[in-house]
Amino acid sequence: MATKQYTGSPEDADLRRADSLARAIFSDVANKWAFLIIEALGERTLRFSELRNEVEGVSHKMLTQNLRMLERYGLVEREVHPTVPPRVEYTLTEPGQALRATVDGMCGWTHQYLGHIEAARRRFDA
Repeated sequence: MATKQYTGSPEDADLRRADSLARAIFSDVANKWAFLIIEALGERTLRFSELRNEVEGVSHKMLTQNLRMLERYGLVEREVHPTVPPRVEYTLTEPGQALRATVDGMCGWTHQYLGHIEAARRRFDA
């Protein structure tokens, strides 16, 4: 199912609608790698290799895919410096920084409730 182009209508921002643009954005951005990339960038500018070192466990392919997606949505800015070899740097845009506040909140929530969640998982799995 293809998503609609944004027309400014309320339907485009309704997450409950399967064809809403908002749902597509939410689905793409709300993944573990995107969240970790946003958190790693913070208020810094990082090169690809630095970012890969910051986000432990991410493959080259997944980091590339997520950076491209975040760039497509205007959350990350990619700057290529004309050097040999080329130097590419990534930084959060203003909307990316705004999303970072939400990501930071989720990280805080995780730290606050990690013990509770782990205990619930043990009870459930028993």
